[in-house]
Amino acid sequence: MQVWPGQTYPLGATYDGAGTNFAVYSETAERVELSLLHDDGSETAVELRETDAFVRHAYLPGIMPGQRYGFRVHGRYEPERGDRHNSAKLLLDPYAKAVSGSIDWDEAVYGYHFGKPDSRNDLDSAPHTMSSVVINPYFDWGDDRPPRTDYHETVLYEAHVKGLTMLHPDLPDDLRGSYAALAHPAVIDHLTGLGVTALELMPVHQFVHDHRLVDAGLANYWGYNTIGFFSPHNAYASWGDRGQQVLEFKSAVRALHEAGIEVILDVVYNHTAEGNHLGPTLSFRGLDNVSYYRLADDPRYYTDTTGTGNSLLMRSPHVLQLIMDSLRYWVQDMRVDGFRFDLAATLARQFHEVDRLSSFFDLVQQDPVVSQVKLIAEPWDVGEGGYQVGNFPPLWTEWNGKFRDTVRDLWRGEPRTLAEFGSRLTGSSDLYQGDGRRPLASVNFVTCHDGFTLRDLVSYDNKHNEANGEDNQDGESFNRSWNCGAEGPADDPAVRELRARQMRNFIATLLLSQGVPMLSHGDEFGRTQRGNNNAYCQDNELAWVRWPGTGATAGRGGEDAGEQAAGRGGQDTGERAAERGGQDPREQAGEQTGKETGEVTSETAEETVEETAGKTVEEGFDEDGREPAAVRDEDRELLAFVRQMVWLRRDHPVFRRRRFFHGRPMEGTHDELSDIAWFTAEGEEMQQRDWQAAHAKSLTVFLNGSAITEPGPRGERITDDSFLLMFNAHADDRDFTVPVDHGRQWQAVVDTAHPDAVADGGGIKAQAGDRITLLGRSMLVLQRPA
Repeated sequence: MQVWPGQTYPLGATYDGAGTNFAVYSETAERVELSLLHDDGSETAVELRETDAFVRHAYLPGIMPGQRYGFRVHGRYEPERGDRHNSAKLLLDPYAKAVSGSIDWDEAVYGYHFGKPDSRNDLDSAPHTMSSVVINPYFDWGDDRPPRTDYHETVLYEAHVKGLTMLHPDLPDDLRGSYAALAHPAVIDHLTGLGVTALELMPVHQFVHDHRLVDAGLANYWGYNTIGFFSPHNAYASWGDRGQQVLEFKSAVRALHEAGIEVILDVVYNHTAEGNHLGPTLSFRGLDNVSYYRLADDPRYYTDTTGTGNSLLMRSPHVLQLIMDSLRYWVQDMRVDGFRFDLAATLARQFHEVDRLSSFFDLVQQDPVVSQVKLIAEPWDVGEGGYQVGNFPPLWTEWNGKFRDTVRDLWRGEPRTLAEFGSRLTGSSDLYQGDGRRPLASVNFVTCHDGFTLRDLVSYDNKHNEANGEDNQDGESFNRSWNCGAEGPADDPAVRELRARQMRNFIATLLLSQGVPMLSHGDEFGRTQRGNNNAYCQDNELAWVRWPGTGATAGRGGEDAGEQAAGRGGQDTGERAAERGGQDPREQAGEQTGKETGEVTSETAEETVEETAGKTVEEGFDEDGREPAAVRDEDRELLAFVRQMVWLRRDHPVFRRRRFFHGRPMEGTHDELSDIAWFTAEGEEMQQRDWQAAHAKSLTVFLNGSAITEPGPRGERITDDSFLLMFNAHADDRDFTVPVDHGRQWQAVVDTAHPDAVADGGGIKAQAGDRITLLGRSMLVLQRPA
């Protein structure tokens, strides 16, 4: 075999049509061998003799795409000094563009023998771990163009690749749970009909399933356990894992772009799947432990601000290069449109404290590629001072956890909520205006993957996580939820109607608030996780979206909503611990990559649910695990309402302003009305005492469509209809008076108490000064044409 010197850049394996260049960084290694893996289990070792700036490199003519490989690193194994080299461990390339196989969690993947943490384990890990794959970078993108949807026109939809598609009745069995499923017309039609403009995918970087979970018959379903920052997760590929996963992912992006949908990735650059000092040796630990990880004062141990066992060393130039190279790769080669950064506060910890002026933010700010895509922070971690909502620099938007908490508190009837609710409804100026940001810095959400689903938020007071095997100790205990009078499934029509109204209240509030709204997959149908608010380990029907219909129709609110679909069964727990659900320090995770490695399929789903949740049939489901007609009708009604609200928002710029309200008339016009006004239920302007009253749970908000200060794309003035938003969060009915002097004729366009009447054109018509009775815990929206 010919071995040429090769180049130091780019890092990883780079195929050029005639051969492949290999380059890997390690400052502490003494020697590095490239292992070319063969299908018969043998391997060919090639020493990387060329070294420049701690990068070992070589070019091998004739090495083609599909070739599996790994690295074996020779050097000190002295954990007390932070060094953990062991040539018996086959290591993944940190820059691998594809990963093949899975981990079987044999003792060989650890650097020590079980029960003897100070020992050295020289068992060969190659038969038991994953391998890197050389890929062909060519792909025919055709006429692909990123949608580049402006933030003020964006509607985010958080989804899990497998969870969204695994049970879709209109997908072929061989596509379910895959990237290809995202590109299927049934899925795309549902998203476009719903009005979604951006699909925010839960982690698709190559991840592994924790050893502890695998031993318990569970899995790291969410995927916040990355081991490959350049590789699409191979278990979501229906075409194969020898590079085919890259082609399949690109094909999905191309199809989504063609439909006008952006693709945003949930990325986990704060830690890796190697866990703490008792975790496996899979890649970074064996290459250069000191350069990649934040070590404690005793370098045998790791500093952990993520709740996962380790944290990447954000002051290391090479770690920063790895992250920036990964981000650019996903934008330039994979053509994604943005990123949501998991536990992003950790990325700002160069030393101990969170620093918004850290090197990472500087690099992002000046990068001509990364700075031009959507950047969304989960603005907290579990370390000291980790809650950083409102503190990220310009360019960044943030998951606004305060929006979630305040909206939940309002609709469950908490006292002294109105003042903060007013701020959240109008874009959270108290959080973002001070540093020059706009309402669009706030990503508003009521539920997400972490916590209760929307239906569970109104159906459970307490978490029910027994299926996770942690004695219901995992997951957030304070959910700001209210079960509407009964815990879990209920037959009482009054309870069911109240729950349906509360879900409509949450959806209407979310989509009519200033900022960027985010829906969680399946909430548009009221899916349930049966009270489990931490389904991170439930790769089964408990967490998959259960589609009650038989077809996916596109279109806006009035079309047949029942034939969309999603399943029956939240609050992000980054503020409290981490979304990984507990960590045995020795038992990190291995990956299941397909049916042959034990991955849960639709055929085995019921058996899996029975084993992990204790049952497959519960109250509210028939013997086949499907919803009865009454429940399917509720799903249809909710989906129709969600569509109506999304399109109402998209049709009216007054709900998606790019600048904060200022409470004054617009200069240069004859309109004497301010851009926003606040009224009591009696129609009187709100005074300071009204905002602070403990018993106050109602208000009316006037939005002036003739006082939008920002211009259109060509400098034209934007005008819109005006709206009155009436909120009654009291338990009992309340009379509301339509304010005088803000318009004479009004028509109801949203009524969370009587959605059918509005949809049929029979909504309330009112004049200034009229009194309208709002049902307890309901919301009414009146419209006045411009």
